[in-house]
Amino acid sequence: MTVTSARRLEQSTAGDIKLFSAFTISATVWLLLATAVGLLLSFKFPYPDFASSPYLSFGRLRPIHTNGTFYGFASVALTGVAMYVAARSSGISLWGKTYAWGALWCYNIAATMGTITLDLGINNGDQEYREWVWWVALFFVGAVILSAISIIGTVANRTERDIYISNWYIIGAYSFTTILGVTAAIPFYQRGLGQVAVQGFYMHNAVGMWFTFLALGTTYYALPKLLNRPIYSYALGILGFWTNLIFYPIIGAHHFEFSPLPWWFQTLAIVFSVGMLVPVFAGTGNFLLTMRGGWERIRRSVALPFIFVGVLYYFVGSFQGTVEALRSLQTIWHLTSYTVGHSHATMYGFITFIAWGCIYGLLPKATRKQPNSLATGLHFWMASIGVTLYVLALSVGGTLQGIDWAQGDPFIASVESAAPYWVARAVGGTMMFCAHLLFAYNVYLMTFARSRESEAAPIVAGKATA
Repeated sequence: MTVTSARRLEQSTAGDIKLFSAFTISATVWLLLATAVGLLLSFKFPYPDFASSPYLSFGRLRPIHTNGTFYGFASVALTGVAMYVAARSSGISLWGKTYAWGALWCYNIAATMGTITLDLGINNGDQEYREWVWWVALFFVGAVILSAISIIGTVANRTERDIYISNWYIIGAYSFTTILGVTAAIPFYQRGLGQVAVQGFYMHNAVGMWFTFLALGTTYYALPKLLNRPIYSYALGILGFWTNLIFYPIIGAHHFEFSPLPWWFQTLAIVFSVGMLVPVFAGTGNFLLTMRGGWERIRRSVALPFIFVGVLYYFVGSFQGTVEALRSLQTIWHLTSYTVGHSHATMYGFITFIAWGCIYGLLPKATRKQPNSLATGLHFWMASIGVTLYVLALSVGGTLQGIDWAQGDPFIASVESAAPYWVARAVGGTMMFCAHLLFAYNVYLMTFARSRESEAAPIVAGKATA
């Protein structure tokens, strides 16, 4: 490539870097806000009289924490990475940058208005992860549509005939989320048992078909790129894609076992939950086999340890979900703190670590601005130890809660059994929040700080090593 053509390529993709940086900065702001709220909530369990203002009540702050994390941080972070991956793996600059910027604005408007309305007590009722009122949710829908147009347009204009596996997963996320959103909005489903079934469908698939597909798709690009080797098996990736698409949509009903939902429907959800071991083993095995023999490179990398932990938690959290779906264990764990630990194993241990790994791995390559190695190391260990303590504490505490209930003990006995583990959860949450502050500092270094290199950031176009 000549110097002139290289400069033209750099200019044509400079907007991609600005977008990637903007999405990352925005996501980081929401990460700090949403997890600060979550940290406050964690102290309300062992100290229930703490922060007793109506605006700081558990009922208002909890949906602010979950929606802010889901739709302010994770959705924005993964969309930014997905756009960058779609462009790089397609060998072109991102198509429709105006749509991409519009998506970012819509994400932020939705998260901002959603936070304000929820704190004022204005909500859509007790529909977990869809507490935003309809006009706030419309901005999020707009963000998804606009980002989908940009990403699909980029893949459609790719330089090679084949669609790289990353884009299978990324486009799959947008395709199924469209079905998910439409189904969850149909009015006559929002009554009685129909609402219960749709709530399970929406709640579980928001994680499994939106965040999981985006996280797996970005990993299929970032991991080979950072290791400088091909993915172990393209076939395993395709197997994981289709089996995830087959088994995942129905398993949300396992959240409502022993409910008035039809018994056969609950049983089907359990069977499909076991079937989910197929894509989980396929994806985890594919990633670990790709890493095989590269442990020294992983150890010395800034980004790869985050991806490694994310892959491990993908397996642990998913396997935990399968086991939890069995009726014999659901009788103990249902409605306890155990399920909260499980959700953090997946959304934090898996999704968030993958997002961090991709950002640490790809953003410095784009901006030529490196994170601080000490801050990154502290971020990794504080987040890893914090989430592990968090998950273990709630798993043990939740099990003790369930045993107390099964034995017919007074409710206060379950509170006393879980209380020490709630304190441990608060300690783990504090470590996690401190890690987020370090991440925010690194994001500043990778975006706003002056580059140490005089040369402009070179752009590597073309498909990832495959």
